Amino acid sequence: MYIGSTSTTGLHHLVYEVVDNAVDEALAGHAHRIVVTLHADGSCEVDDDGRGIPVDIHKKEKISALELVMTRLNAGGKFGGGGYKVSSGLHGVGVSAVNFLSEKLEVWVHLGGRIHHQAYERGVPKAAVKAIGKTDHTGTVVRFWPDPQIFPDTKFDHETIRHRLREMAYLNKRLEIVLADENLGVTSTFYFEGGIVSFVRALNRGKIVVNATPFYVDREVEGTQAEIALQYNDTFVENVFAFANTIHTIEGGSHLTGFRAALTNVLNRYARKAGILKEQDPNLTGEDVREGLTAVISVKVLEPQFEGQTKGKLGNAEVQGHVSLALTEGLTQYLDENPSEGRRVIEKSLTAARAREAARKARDLVQRKSLLESSMLPGKLADCSERDPALCELYIVEGDSAGGTAKGGRDRRTQAILPLRGKILNVEKARLDKVLTSDEIRNLITAMGAGVGDNFNIEKIRYHRIVTMTDADVDGSHIRTLLLTFFFRYFPQVIEKGYLYMAQPPLFKVSKGTGKNAKEFWCHSEAERDKAMRELGKGAEVTRMKGLGEMNADELWATTMNPASRVLLKVTVDDVAAVNDTFEKLMGPDVEPRKKFIQAHAKSVRNLDI
Repeated sequence: MYIGSTSTTGLHHLVYEVVDNAVDEALAGHAHRIVVTLHADGSCEVDDDGRGIPVDIHKKEKISALELVMTRLNAGGKFGGGGYKVSSGLHGVGVSAVNFLSEKLEVWVHLGGRIHHQAYERGVPKAAVKAIGKTDHTGTVVRFWPDPQIFPDTKFDHETIRHRLREMAYLNKRLEIVLADENLGVTSTFYFEGGIVSFVRALNRGKIVVNATPFYVDREVEGTQAEIALQYNDTFVENVFAFANTIHTIEGGSHLTGFRAALTNVLNRYARKAGILKEQDPNLTGEDVREGLTAVISVKVLEPQFEGQTKGKLGNAEVQGHVSLALTEGLTQYLDENPSEGRRVIEKSLTAARAREAARKARDLVQRKSLLESSMLPGKLADCSERDPALCELYIVEGDSAGGTAKGGRDRRTQAILPLRGKILNVEKARLDKVLTSDEIRNLITAMGAGVGDNFNIEKIRYHRIVTMTDADVDGSHIRTLLLTFFFRYFPQVIEKGYLYMAQPPLFKVSKGTGKNAKEFWCHSEAERDKAMRELGKGAEVTRMKGLGEMNADELWATTMNPASRVLLKVTVDDVAAVNDTFEKLMGPDVEPRKKFIQAHAKSVRNLDI
């Protein structure tokens, strides 16, 4: 309930809950440095130089305030008169939940010249809080060992935590956050004097920017602190990241709504005032003014109302007006003081408007097709008979040959097959109007049946499991990457809903004997191959599977499409900024970032077949 799941996502949420408490001290102006250590014994330690959790006896509960914070779900450093003005944590729930979900946990508090200590086993104190030494500073150290009885995998991922801590440092300018990993022997330090302006510059690194100086505003409106940075680049992609009390609100909310409305209004007003938009010209739309936009919105709210336990969406209605006012005043001043920057932004938006009109015509054509009966669905689509989307699967298959095999081996009731001819268009390098000129992409959009762009409606999608099924070679990997780029850019809701998967066809066939005595294993990795060879013994033959077309229909069903035996990988996005950066490097127009990425990751390539 408190961490979302017991998967690796939930495991890492334990770290974030403890770090959030330390960040709360920074938000209140009391902490300046946080050190997160991933110890070799599998534990995680968070050390801050804040005020230290109180250790005096709580009048009502008759136990140390420290023990109360660590063992009661509705207590915490935010109770009483000494609470925080704003907070990123769950108002005292977080650290106690971490304690209950840990095999053991220890806490040291530096306060009043003394070090206070308490240890716990699965949330239960082993002894009372005890002073164990002297100190000349203040702060709190929490070290915990995740409980293997709760988490199937208790190993922390360095990169996952690194991305989150870097993000926290961007959102809290002049806060130093250190990550030390004893397993890898590496230490990273994050400190950004420019805060979210540095974040925006980093997101735009390697791109041609439209306004050289990022816009930035930091204003308090009726108790809400609104901090916004934005800069345009020459791409067609919108990258807007919204945060509330340092929590990444992936689903947006009132702060994002206020930002978008104000941005459109201010730029239209400025364009008319500057004479760029004439009286007879239509207004720029929100879609026009967000093309090529990179922005970070960070609000600090006194009493945040998040929708859902995972805090995916900010619900405070009043924040919409607060953000809108802050952006309107700040951006108007910026445009007046930087007229040449303003003109370049408007000109880019006008170019987007012209492309939007072309895209509308192409999109309407696709939309009309998708609204027709199934008899008018793409000719190559072999649809399923089931009409409940929750039970339907769409396999996007590489090539007509594999498509024919898949059609022969599928479950016709629930599995639809759409073969692709060759590689689809790289959408990272094209606007929607160009994207919709591709027959293969139009067929895919029509098959899904939910529209595209502003007309997209996830509720109308015809399949709740969309599976990419490509060959296990370089061309297959490229096609899969093109498809992932397409969904990430134009159908992110499909990924967010958990509807996108990747099939895992076997890499090897290990066999021995013929006829009735024949034995065979289909293996998805070199380790499985080696195990099968040991099991079959002398005379075992190994075949490297390069294409889906090499299997007959029965084999493809048994190894890759049968729900009882297949391996599917669900496509998820934990760090949108990092994924966005990777797609831009791999699929964008600039060669140099791609070259550096390949050089940096060449040694980690597995099962490469060219």
